[in-house]
Parts: sequence; C-alpha cells; structure tokens
Amino acid sequence: MVIAKERIRASGIHLGISLGIAALAATLVFALWYPYPYREVSGGRELFLLVTVVDVILGPLITLGIFNSRKSRRELTLDLSFVGLVQLAALGYGLWTVAAARPVHLVFEFDRMRVVHSVDIPEDLLILTPPGIEAEPWTGPTLLAVRPFKDPNEKLEVTMQALRGVQAAARPDLWQPYDAARARIAAAAQPVDALKRKMPAQAAQIDAALQRMGRDAAHTSCLPMISRKIAWTVFFDSQTADIVGFAPLDSF
Repeated sequence: MVIAKERIRASGIHLGISLGIAALAATLVFALWYPYPYREVSGGRELFLLVTVVDVILGPLITLGIFNSRKSRRELTLDLSFVGLVQLAALGYGLWTVAAARPVHLVFEFDRMRVVHSVDIPEDLLILTPPGIEAEPWTGPTLLAVRPFKDPNEKLEVTMQALRGVQAAARPDLWQPYDAARARIAAAAQPVDALKRKMPAQAAQIDAALQRMGRDAAHTSCLPMISRKIAWTVFFDSQTADIVGFAPLDSF
C-alpha cells in the first residue's frame, strides 16, 4: 500500500513536470511556428497534440511502473534519468517533425494565396532565393508573392513543374516581396459581395466574419487560400491589399 502511494505520488510529480514542458513546447509551436490561422490550415495542432499526448502520458505511466523507494538512490536516479531522456528524445523528435512541416510563407500565386511549408520548397532551389528574403524563417510565416513570368517559356516550365507537384508559390526563384505585388493582388481579389453571390448559403457566415474583423463589404475583397488539402478565404483591404482577416470558407 505504501509503495503504491509512493508510485502514484512520483508519477503525479512526473506528470506535472511533463505538462510544464509540454506547455513550453506548445508556446513555441503555436505562438511562433503555427500562429492563427496556420494551426488550423496546416495541421500543426493535430500533429503536435498527437506527439505531446503520447509523450506526456507515457513517461508518468513508466514512472508509475518502475518507481520503488526501496531501490538504491543510484539505481532510482538511473531509472528515472533514463525515462526522462527517452521522453525528451521523443518530444525532440516530435518537435523536429512539427518544425519540418511548419508554414514559412503565405504567397500570392496568380489568383489565390497559397500556404507554403518548409517541406514544400525544393532544396535545390533554395540557393536562388532573392536577396532580402529568408527562405525558411523560424519566426512565423511571412508574406510573399510570385513574380510575373519573364517569358512564355518560363510560364510553360513552371506549369509543367506544378503538374508534377512543385507549385509556383514554393519556388524561391519566383518569389518577390509582397509589397511589390500589392497592385496585382488588389486587382485579382474579388469583392466580398461577389463572394456572397457565389456562396449564398454562406452569406451569413461571411457577414459574421466581416463583423469580427470590423470591416464592411464595400471596402473589403477576398481570395481563396490553399493549404495542402484544405481551403480557406483571405480578406483584404480593397485599396491597400493589406490582409485583414481569414475565414474557414472554401471559396476556390
């Protein structure tokens, strides 16, 4: 009975420590790598929760099974240290996986916005990243745009690569600063009223999104936002092309 109580107490302490470490990791992931809306559209939340839940539960359960105060101090320290190292290694691997899949850019791509993740970028094209643009930032996604094509041959080549799975937005050789494309973005974005006519069943949802953003339809436009297997909608100031909000609406 005494041993059981000691094991439960040790496991509880281990659980508290594990939860504290998981909270710090969650701050890193969701405040820096996957801020809203990317935690929703890039799958970061599900992946992180899977990793941390298994890690947080597994460690304390192992402690519950192996803890015994009758062991020598050295033996108990070795046992618990081994469990802690295995747990930290699993969490480290999980964070590495989440980091490798993190969104790094939101890119204007002709008639849409595309979320580009670190794993989407061809490694052989990283050397072609334009000066002043960080190819794979660690401080959250940045805004970029695909530049106009140089000639029809380049357009054909990019189109063929896109059919093979390498999207234009993920190619560093085609990137340009977002500010350089504001006029093209404003021209490509459709009025919110047009979106409501296109999606009449979601008109109330669109109005609610505008209300949350403190916007009116007359001065707001939108474009589809593509991210892996999910599509949302990005809202812009019609004049400046500043992004003013997002909504879980597949307007593609």
